[in-house]
Amino acid sequence: MTPELAHARARADGPLALDAGEPAPPGMTRLDNPDGSGTALPAWPDGVTPSLLEEYQVAPVNVERAGETRRVLAAALKCCWSDLSADPWPGSPAPVEDVLSAYRALIGRGDDLMRNWAIGALRRLHDSAWLDVDAGLVRLGPRCACWPPASHAQLRELLRRLPSGEEASAGLDVLPAREQAEPQVAEGAGVSVPDGVDEDLLTPFDERRRAEIVAAFMAVEHAAEPVEEARFPALRDPAPRRTVAEMVRRRGRVLVQDRERWTSGYEDGTAALVGASLGEAERAVLVLVLVHSVAIPRADGLLPADSWLSPFPAQADELRRHTRLPVGELDAALRTLRHAGLVAQVKAGEEAGGYVPGPQFHRLTPQARRRLQEELILAAGPHTPLAAAVRANRR
Repeated sequence: MTPELAHARARADGPLALDAGEPAPPGMTRLDNPDGSGTALPAWPDGVTPSLLEEYQVAPVNVERAGETRRVLAAALKCCWSDLSADPWPGSPAPVEDVLSAYRALIGRGDDLMRNWAIGALRRLHDSAWLDVDAGLVRLGPRCACWPPASHAQLRELLRRLPSGEEASAGLDVLPAREQAEPQVAEGAGVSVPDGVDEDLLTPFDERRRAEIVAAFMAVEHAAEPVEEARFPALRDPAPRRTVAEMVRRRGRVLVQDRERWTSGYEDGTAALVGASLGEAERAVLVLVLVHSVAIPRADGLLPADSWLSPFPAQADELRRHTRLPVGELDAALRTLRHAGLVAQVKAGEEAGGYVPGPQFHRLTPQARRRLQEELILAAGPHTPLAAAVRANRR
């Protein structure tokens, strides 16, 4: 596997599993498990993190119920980071009941709605590798190992201020307590951070220009929307922009330009090798959203031909009428698509709201946009002359 493909797969599917003794691909951090196997995660240049976007007032990718998700992560860290003199990861496993108890103490309530919020947040954190939830236990996920050491002091101070689960009132219990032996920290775990990520590309520049290049790279890779080049000098100047493009290329991606705005997307060849990570139900629901929010308004002349963003949401009841999926599977598919940024839920005036294409559609390359346009034609009107022309052109 090439380094570019490894980075692309880690971005699409999450941390990469490594065999015992297998080194991490260039530019990736290796987390060592006690059995000798490992996990690889992308590392960022100059030790920065996506929190850098806050300095530029650029919005990161939206997280559903972000406040609750952060609080549940804090509760899990409170329970799993048992030795504050050591690094947070790997910590020690903690029962789900203990994490929920710490969360109850943090928010001061324990009703059924709180329980649903907490369980939903645990699911999101597990899916995004911040936590590992399995068999009634919560462990810190591999992404927690990527917190820079400089942030550990701030995290320790935060945890000291958090109430413990034992401080919660007995009337707030959500799950019954159970007797369980104290979990032990896994021995033999470790973190191997690569030295000088993209150093060969950044060395020729002075400190100021280097910081501008790293900031532009983080913006095009992690901002929710394309960023204005006027706010990032490294995107305005062709020379540093070529360096940003090479940094992105090493991760299996390319710069994508929309007038004077920039983002990044998967390189077409790499995307074909990574493949689709969505299941059949998610793909079917995504097609329905695109047909009703993009294809139909475009056919009525309400959208330009090259637009994949729409102010015409597909109503939830309309999706239910046009799918054979049970309501539970439809809701689960929509939740998966929302978490992936492929659809967004919006309000629609007096209506209950609906779904439109999400911010990931900004990241389509021109070739990917054209292929998606053809696939939408085949899905919406398979027997039309235009669909016949698409099929004939592919032969």
